[in-house]
Amino acid sequence: MDQKDHGTSAVPVQENLRYGVSRKLADKISNYNRRFAELGGYFQETPLEEVVRAANGPVTFYDSNSGKPLFQAPINRSVDEFIEESKVHGWPSFRDDEVVWDNVRVLKNSGETVSVDGTHLGHNLPDKRGNRYCINLVSVAGSPA
Repeated sequence: MDQKDHGTSAVPVQENLRYGVSRKLADKISNYNRRFAELGGYFQETPLEEVVRAANGPVTFYDSNSGKPLFQAPINRSVDEFIEESKVHGWPSFRDDEVVWDNVRVLKNSGETVSVDGTHLGHNLPDKRGNRYCINLVSVAGSPA
């Protein structure tokens, strides 16, 4: 990713991120990082599971910088399956059907998953069921643009 005005993004993360995530951590992981992640299990310290379980359908996850939609989950699986897979791997884990492809790219040489605006999201770590996008909650905790 090319250097932009704010790390790899044109702007810093939004002021009031969802799920009570740390803005400082979100800015570091989303804009000044290509490899590292929030600590495994970080999402379990937030109300994410409650939000997903209380939703009456898929939850949309927005870019913490731009507010563009990046993922919608769960789709083609249950809430329990989404939460359990995320807990097993330590990060919210999305499948191909849950990616908003107009706003997300996967870099071929590294599997790094980024927004079209340059936000580092996480990595594609395929398993026997297909592509699995292990995503930092701090990177997808924005509010809609």
